[in-house]
Amino acid sequence: MKSLFVFFLTFVTSITFAQKSFQGKATYMSKTTMDMSMFGKMTEQQKKQRMQRMKSFLEKTYTLTFNKTASSFKEEVKLEAPGASGPSWGRSNGQGSIYKNTKDLVMIEDVEQFSKRFLVTENMEQAQWEMGMETKKIGQYTCYKATLVKEDTNIDWGSIFSRRGNAKKDSTKTKDVKPAKKMLSITAWYTPQIPVSTGPDKYYGLPGLIIEINAGRMTMLCTEVAISSKEVLEIEEPSKGKEVSRDEYNKIVKVKTEELKARFQNRGGRGGRRLN
Repeated sequence: MKSLFVFFLTFVTSITFAQKSFQGKATYMSKTTMDMSMFGKMTEQQKKQRMQRMKSFLEKTYTLTFNKTASSFKEEVKLEAPGASGPSWGRSNGQGSIYKNTKDLVMIEDVEQFSKRFLVTENMEQAQWEMGMETKKIGQYTCYKATLVKEDTNIDWGSIFSRRGNAKKDSTKTKDVKPAKKMLSITAWYTPQIPVSTGPDKYYGLPGLIIEINAGRMTMLCTEVAISSKEVLEIEEPSKGKEVSRDEYNKIVKVKTEELKARFQNRGGRGGRRLN
């Protein structure tokens, strides 16, 4: 039954694709929760104050521009109120984007990290989504559930600047022991009513636009979709920055974040120069 269901959705999607050019824009809002205990003992008032200061880092708005085969995902950067800005290492410069091409099976992330701009290129392998029969309404769209478990390669900034990171390492542990892979459980809700195989952030590979993503502490929800039948929407492939593979970029990030962690811990987790 499940195979028949997936075949039907794919069949309907392919017919719609063949009918005409399909393009549009989707707005997403993301919310991320944070383990406040990593910052040490705080009163409830102090927790609220810290959460307010980090609001721009934990709550963001994005726009996904898409057509039949390509999409571009970009954060909408707003002016921040005085005193309400998040940490400088979590702030966007408004230039980053994630470009996906489901025809050529290539994804390019345009990102500025550690004062350098990178073009992170990788092949889009078919994600091993587990298709479900469960449905729910999100706005006017009927959405279907899909789940995925994958390795979590996201930067854990919280662990870098956590006071718990100052604890001494167990000298009995050998350097040869590799840490276990951190896995991430993902739940997606997609709708075949919008026949594009893409979604927010780096997610793709379902027979319809991904309307909602729940991944770890992050939830991203589509709040508006505008389908354009006349205006031609420009989706440009990023071209400025140092070209690196995903593996190369991950190695660069690992080295730099270890340097940041060492600098922070050498100061005892206390204030000092702002890390940019």
